[in-house]
Amino acid sequence: MELMKLEIVTPNGVIFDAEVKQVTLPGSEGEFGVLANHATLVSLLDTGVIVIDKADGSEVAVAINSGYVKVDEEKTTCIVDGAVALSGADSDLAKALEAAKELLKSAESSSTAIAAAVSKVEHIGKSL
Repeated sequence: MELMKLEIVTPNGVIFDAEVKQVTLPGSEGEFGVLANHATLVSLLDTGVIVIDKADGSEVAVAINSGYVKVDEEKTTCIVDGAVALSGADSDLAKALEAAKELLKSAESSSTAIAAAVSKVEHIGKSL
């Protein structure tokens, strides 16, 4: 399987920069997946969870409040206002889940999108 570069950038700097198999993004029109060699696009991102399938087969989830994504054939760049890692390198999962819920609830988004994202965060917490 081909890999692509994924970069997630917040106002505080780059929080993720690696080669990945796939990324699932919370687009403003619904969730969508991106693989290597995807057609070029720019999309708004809504409140939700970015799910990253890393090259080594592990999965990382990152809660975001809003932003946009630029996809081209070799690189996907997410520019987000706020992000909290839910799995992966963060060892204190309980604190990360609470921080993610607070981030999502503070987002200026529709209550339906926030409820769906918080539900996904809680599901991730139970599955880890």
